[in-house]
Amino acid sequence: MTQDSLAVVRPLRPPQDNIPQTKKQRNRLLAIVTEYVEREKAVGPLSLAELQLHSQNILRIANADPKYRDFAAVLINNQVWRQTVAGIPFEKRLLLLPKCLRNQDQCRASVDEFGLVCEHCGQCVIGELKKQAEQLGYAVLVAEGSPVVTSLIESGRIEAVVGVSCLSVLREVFPYMEAGAVPGIAVPLLQGGCANTSVDVDWVWDAIYETTDDRTYRLDLEALRSQVNDWFSLESLESLLASGKTRTEEIALEWMARAGKRWRPFLAACAYQALTENPQAHPPDDLRRAAVAVECFHKASLIHDDIEDGDTLRYGQRTLHADYGIPVALNVGDFLLGEGYRLLAELETPGDIRARLLAAAAHGHRSLCIGQGNELTWVRQPRPLGVAEVIDIFRKKTSPAFEVALKVGAILAGCGDELGPALEQYSRSLGIAYQIRDDIEDFQSGNILDTANPLQPSLLLALAWEPAENEEKKLLESVWNGQAAIDSAAGKLRSIFTLLKIERRAWEMMESCKSQAIGSLANIKNANLKGLLRRVIGKIFDDFEVMGCCDDHSAGYVEGGKSR
Repeated sequence: MTQDSLAVVRPLRPPQDNIPQTKKQRNRLLAIVTEYVEREKAVGPLSLAELQLHSQNILRIANADPKYRDFAAVLINNQVWRQTVAGIPFEKRLLLLPKCLRNQDQCRASVDEFGLVCEHCGQCVIGELKKQAEQLGYAVLVAEGSPVVTSLIESGRIEAVVGVSCLSVLREVFPYMEAGAVPGIAVPLLQGGCANTSVDVDWVWDAIYETTDDRTYRLDLEALRSQVNDWFSLESLESLLASGKTRTEEIALEWMARAGKRWRPFLAACAYQALTENPQAHPPDDLRRAAVAVECFHKASLIHDDIEDGDTLRYGQRTLHADYGIPVALNVGDFLLGEGYRLLAELETPGDIRARLLAAAAHGHRSLCIGQGNELTWVRQPRPLGVAEVIDIFRKKTSPAFEVALKVGAILAGCGDELGPALEQYSRSLGIAYQIRDDIEDFQSGNILDTANPLQPSLLLALAWEPAENEEKKLLESVWNGQAAIDSAAGKLRSIFTLLKIERRAWEMMESCKSQAIGSLANIKNANLKGLLRRVIGKIFDDFEVMGCCDDHSAGYVEGGKSR
């Protein structure tokens, strides 16, 4: 993954007035629409009068401003047709994208009678959407209101349309779609103006990948995550980890039961459920043991990471070495590593599967140590790091744990090695995006500029250092080298970050990595796993979803310390 591949630039424009201004508001309205359509059992095609009535009901339920009526109407019409579109083969669908999604100043594409001929330069989201949709079998047009669309529908080659357009155009074309009873899902652009617009890209991906072949579609991810969290209660953990009741075991149990997001055991459970014959079936005990093993590896790495980084807080509480000292913490971390391997070795699954599970865990363990070692080498002789160097550290430190979790679930479900490359690519992009988000959180909470926290490889500092000049570059170099007192430089650093729009650029890179994770799913042929992994991305990043507009994020997401 190169720096250029992460350089998707989105315009710094807020959504237009008749569209909810934050992603959180738009997601909330979508959730209300989804529940409403299912409850009312609305079916398409809806007449304009029906759509207006339903829109009024939605706005009343959501206590939303009437100016969002057209936006709500689009969401309602989408939900009415969603299952129909899902049942139509990809090769019978058309993806229609507007030319205004491109970066107008840097776009190298030409235009012919069918629309934009994308050069896949990576400067906007069009290229990736087009490439992945075509791999699935879609016909793709990058054009606005092209007569080719009508001819394709009339010829029978196209039976459904997934489109992106501004609200005004969607309002104009609705009568034609309704009259022809054409199933479609439309994702509204966040701005008008026909140039440098943006869109909730995750909604576009959801529409593209919609398929009834995915038997996990109605799997309740929140319920599954709650079940995974229950595996880490003290009572549940004691049945697996603390047979001897020694002080080491007691400390390990307490550490394992501490707060945490549990994304890695959740990913293992997701992969397993997606690849089993009945995704809705109750997870077996072997999956619980394997998921706890995955978390043992992760929690051990956090203990060692905190010692190596000199951190005193995690999950808003004192770190293990701060409470018990470094020798005890190191021993507990080593104990958890041993417990993780023991749990995998004692699974009631065939020996060849246990061997593959152990090999996957060992490979991930080794990769993570190499990544951490690269960072520790830098700490001994700090110097300014470029963006590509920081991303490489992120990839080696964070991605292996995601990859191990997914492979453990897949192997336990009886899957062969054919999924390995796709899961590796997915984990790599997901891990980098996750680490970038941590970096942004650290900046927002002040941790990056806090003298109590030793400087670590920071994407935001790298983004600022590369383009900086003169005195600003010297200041950044002195911070990287540990020669400048961070507290005295904090005000100047914030000014530099603001001037260069560093936080915004980091958000853009995070979103680009998320898009690459989604794009990697095109290499997965199992519809259950593909659909579920797509939904997992939304679940992991939901609280921090940002697409297109400047101030669409939440501060204070982490209550002190690191979030992993």
